[in-house]
This record gives sequence, C-alpha cells and structure tokens, in this order.
Amino acid sequence: MSAPKPPSDPIRALEAFADARVILARHGLHAKKSYGQNFLVSEKAFRAIVDATVRSDSDWIVEIGAGLGTLTARLAERVTAGKVIALEFDPDMVKVLREELAGVDNVEIEQIDALRYDLRMAAKWNGAPIGVCGNLPYHIAAPLLFKIIAARDSITHAVVMIQKEMADRIVAPPGGKEYGAIGVMLRTYAEITTVAKVGAGSFVPPPKIDSTVIKLVPLPAPRAPIGDEKHYSAVVHAAFGQRRKTLRNALRAVFPPEAVDAALAQTGIDGGRRGETLDIAEFAALAAAIPAS
Repeated sequence: MSAPKPPSDPIRALEAFADARVILARHGLHAKKSYGQNFLVSEKAFRAIVDATVRSDSDWIVEIGAGLGTLTARLAERVTAGKVIALEFDPDMVKVLREELAGVDNVEIEQIDALRYDLRMAAKWNGAPIGVCGNLPYHIAAPLLFKIIAARDSITHAVVMIQKEMADRIVAPPGGKEYGAIGVMLRTYAEITTVAKVGAGSFVPPPKIDSTVIKLVPLPAPRAPIGDEKHYSAVVHAAFGQRRKTLRNALRAVFPPEAVDAALAQTGIDGGRRGETLDIAEFAALAAAIPAS
C-alpha cells in the first residue's frame, strides 16, 4: 500500500457525472453477483451521501468499494483541496476507475480488500483524522463497521450505505426484537443517525432488499466505562446468544454460574430479564462485574 500523493493542481472539471449504466456499457461490463455489486443511480441518494460526508473542501475521505467511480467523482468535486482514497478489490472496476478518473488529481485509487486497508495509516498521511464513506457490500458490512469503530481515534465520521434490516437493528432502542448485539456494540462507541433510505429501484441491477444510509460519529469516550473491550463484547454477545433464555441463563451458558449470579447481585440487575431489555450502561456494569476469563 503506497502513500497517497498530495493534491497537486486543481482537479479537472467534471462536466457531467456519467450514469452507471453508461459506464458499464462503455467498458463492456456488468454487475458481478460474486462481488455483491449493485450500482447506485439515484441522484437524490448521491446528494444525500455527499452532503453528509463532506465537511470542508480540505477533507480526506476513504471510500470503501468505489466501483465505477460514480460516488468517487462527486466526492472529488467537493474536496478540491483534499483527497479521496478510493478502495476497490475487483480488478475490472479498478481499471474502470483509472480510466474514468484519469486526470482527477485528488483521487488515489487503491486495489485492496477494504478489510485489510489501514485506516489509521491514511489518517497519519493526512496528519489529521479522516472521513470514511461507501456503499458497503452486504456480506461484509458488519466486519467493515467494526473495523471503522476499531479505528475511531483516526476517524471524524463515517457515512455508509447498508442493508435496511441491518440499519434498523443498529438504531433500534432496547426492548424490541430488532435490538441486538451489533447495535449495542456500535452505539457504545459512536453516535449513529439515519441519513437516507434508499429503495431497491435506486440501483442497477436492483437488489432484492432496500438500503439505508447511516452516519457514525465516534464519541470522545464510550457511553459507559469499559475496562476491557474484548470482555465487554463477550458479555454483550452472550446476553443475546440465546434470546429465548433469561439473562441469567444466557450468561451462564458462557461464564461460570457463580460469577454470573454474583455479578447480577452486585449490579442489581434482575437475572430474569431478557438480554434485549438491557441498555448500554447495564451491559457495561455487568462486564465490569463478571471476571474476564
């Protein structure tokens, strides 16, 4: 992975943003199911993503899954004094990016699996925290979100499009069936808001599901004191691991029964409750009370 070149001359004017269908036809390509490719064509959705992502014209933005460069071009037009680092794994798409964005001086194209990309290194190159943006492939959206959270000290914010059902789970409050471990874990470390809802008809080819754009802004500190993040994660996942069981029994399936009973007594949390009724502060208290193995 090479360090991006600093911006040089102002980028050339992009007279009009080409539609994904036009770009695919121009290069004799089609969406690949194996890569989970569905290309955004909704101008309204593009505008919502760019507006939520770009804070100033000097922003550095890492775009995950740049694809045909349709979002990349729009971001580059807005960060004239900054940089867009476009990550793409598919070699056919990388070739398209390099041809379509040739001469756009503030775009750096990296052929790499986004899960292997070093976000902290990009922030180091910039000398300041970076933004993250992208239409996350549905099959790796969760690990990418956790990768972003893991690098939160180097990230100002992230604006990502994910499957609607996943977004609903992430923003769900305690007490409902959609509330789960992924929402607890992400919202422990970030403020998460919904930017836009994007229907299947906004893509070519249209996927079988709808999408949602969400924005993550890392918190200065976790919402509740977390001593051991790995242990905290283990407690949260254990609580949701067997949703039909009471909190006590779900935790006992992973941790020593005596340790669970002592922790429940210490925190004053009713072991007869279900895991989905606990808020983040209660999970943090339990994690602090249950000894890490």
